[in-house]
Amino acid sequence: MTDNKQFNIKGFTLWFTGLSGAGKSTLAAEIVPELRERGVRVEVLDGDEVRTNLSKGLGFSKEDRDTNIRRIGYVCRLLARNGVGAVSAAISPYRDVRDEVRRAIEADGAAFIEVYVKCPIDVLAERDVKGLYKRALAGEIKEFTGISDPYEEPLRPDVTVETDRENIATSAAKIIAEIERRGLVSTSVAAVDYSQACAAVA
Repeated sequence: MTDNKQFNIKGFTLWFTGLSGAGKSTLAAEIVPELRERGVRVEVLDGDEVRTNLSKGLGFSKEDRDTNIRRIGYVCRLLARNGVGAVSAAISPYRDVRDEVRRAIEADGAAFIEVYVKCPIDVLAERDVKGLYKRALAGEIKEFTGISDPYEEPLRPDVTVETDRENIATSAAKIIAEIERRGLVSTSVAAVDYSQACAAVA
């Protein structure tokens, strides 16, 4: 049995927002093992998985998108207030509902860290092996976020990473640094080594 004393009892929500293909899930996958190594209990809510398991049947109207994000936010709130690090990796295109989720989580006394995963559409279109951006730009796909449906950039994100300019290690190190700054994880020798390694490959 794992000793709960090993775990950080301060719950928090790490909220990735950004366009499809910007690197939200990739960064979450990079950061979660590092957090677990430091004794943080972590659960990940990936946008695609939530759509399948928690929000099945919802469409892509603003109302349905907001409902989807509120559901993710509610689960994050429950996890965070019970000492878990909740990681959300969903587009979450509308600023008002993101801010609503932040207020609800912070009202419970848990930290909320908004990470804007920024990447230009032309780069995303080049990365997109499925060709969805090119089809959306051609008008073949309706309600496509960033093309035919709006994406509202965060006005004051806690962390901004630019995945067209930074490698994964550099972006991950910036996010870990913010979590450390908030006192949500301890800075260990291993953590210092991790940060130095990230800097070395930047």
